[in-house]
Amino acid sequence: MTERLSTVQVALVGLFVTALVTAQLTAAKVLAVDSPLTLPLAGDTLFLPGAALAYALTFFASDAYAELYGRRAAQVLVNVAFFLNFVMLALVWSTIAAPVAPNSPVGAEAFAGVLGPSTSIVVGSLAAYLVSQNWDVVVFHALRDVTDGAHLWLRNLVSTGTSQLIDTVIFVTVAFFAVPAALGTGDPLPTSALAALIVGQYVLKLLIALVDTPFVYAIVGFARRSKRSEPTVTTTE
Repeated sequence: MTERLSTVQVALVGLFVTALVTAQLTAAKVLAVDSPLTLPLAGDTLFLPGAALAYALTFFASDAYAELYGRRAAQVLVNVAFFLNFVMLALVWSTIAAPVAPNSPVGAEAFAGVLGPSTSIVVGSLAAYLVSQNWDVVVFHALRDVTDGAHLWLRNLVSTGTSQLIDTVIFVTVAFFAVPAALGTGDPLPTSALAALIVGQYVLKLLIALVDTPFVYAIVGFARRSKRSEPTVTTTE
C-alpha cells in the first residue's frame, strides 16, 4: 500500500491540537484590551477570555484542513480533538493531585491555581467547541458545494464568522453564568458583563477571521502546488 506523507496535513493537525490545548489552559484569565472605537455594550475596552486568540487559530487550521482534505477528514479531526481534551485534562488533574517536592520551584497551590481549570470553564469550553467546530465544517462545505469550489474567501469568512459567534455565546453564557448559577461554584456575571465579554471576544475573533483569509489561501495554494512532490512511503500489510 502506498501512502502519501503530507507535511502540510501534519502541520495543520499539529496547529489545531496545539491551539486547542492552549485555549483550554488559558481560558480562565479575562483580558482587558483598549479599543480604538467605542462599541455597543463593550464601550472602549474589550473584555475577553485569554483563550480567544488561541481558539481563533483552531478555525483557521480547520478551514484550511477542510478545503484540502474534505468534510469527513475535517469532522474526524474536530471530533477526535474533542476527546483529546479529556486526555489533556486528565494529565493536568493527575499532576495537580500528585505530591509536590519540597524543593519544587512552583508550589502546589500556585500550580493548581494556574493550570487547574474550573468546572465552569471546562463545561463551557467543551460545549462551545463541540457545537461551533462541527458547525464550521458543515457551513464551510455547504458553501463550497453552492459555489462549486470557488470563492474560498467567502466560505472561510462566513463559516468562521458564524461559528465564532456560536462559540462565543455558548462559552461565555455557560462558563460565566449557567454553571456558576447551577452549581453554586461562584457568582454568575450580570447580564451587562456577559454582553461585554461576548462583544469583546467576538470582535477579536472576527478581526482574526478577516486577517487569516490570505494565509488560508497561501497554505492551500502551497499544499496543492507541492502535492506531486511530496515523498511517499510504501508499506506492506
